[in-house]
Amino acid sequence: MKLDILVMAAHPDDAEMSCGGTMAMAIEKGRKVGIVDFTQGELGTRGTPEIRASEAKAASDILKISIRENLGFRDGFFKNDEEHQMKLITAIRRYQPDIVLANAIEDRHPDHGKGAALAVDACFLSGLRMIKTYHEDGTPQAAWRPKFLYHYIQDRYIKPDLVVDISQYWDLKEASIRAYKSQFYDPNSAEPESYLTSPEFLEFLKARSQEMGHAIGARFGEGYTKTKMLGVKDLFDLI
Repeated sequence: MKLDILVMAAHPDDAEMSCGGTMAMAIEKGRKVGIVDFTQGELGTRGTPEIRASEAKAASDILKISIRENLGFRDGFFKNDEEHQMKLITAIRRYQPDIVLANAIEDRHPDHGKGAALAVDACFLSGLRMIKTYHEDGTPQAAWRPKFLYHYIQDRYIKPDLVVDISQYWDLKEASIRAYKSQFYDPNSAEPESYLTSPEFLEFLKARSQEMGHAIGARFGEGYTKTKMLGVKDLFDLI
């Protein structure tokens, strides 16, 4: 399945927290959006890989994601090396996205910065025809390089290069986040507390989105940093 947008995420729930509104808007406009999770989030304080997988499916159903794949990298220990790049290149060529949204270039969790670097290198290498990869049936894959790569902003504030107005999609984004019931505030949970489980964390996510939206005169927004200079053919293409 060819995708318009492929979201790469170090952990299940990274995508929903950081670009859930952007995905929801694109899907409503008829574009095909998919997610490739790098790890199963097995080092998380709460939940299990199996629980996280079921929650990821529930979140995907809420947003109507076209395809979701987990590459099974080791949470906390995956690397930006040839082995991991080749697996990600295979996924890029399988889905042939025009746009890739990837982890923040630096963040509180080291997997996010590593995920960002892995996405950058794999997107470039995926366009080199002399790198050979194969579909599951053994047929060769064609080289493919996404046209654009943007990094979403996660826990740590990074000044965005562009902000997407998601004012109409905040409720849908929030619903997809809350699908990860094991990871966020639950007063009835007997599991250990974590950085994500306080009620203040969800308030922070909303405030961050309001802050991004405020910068462009919108109620809610999602910010991104660029990997190359942006250009327009008409100044009226800008808000």
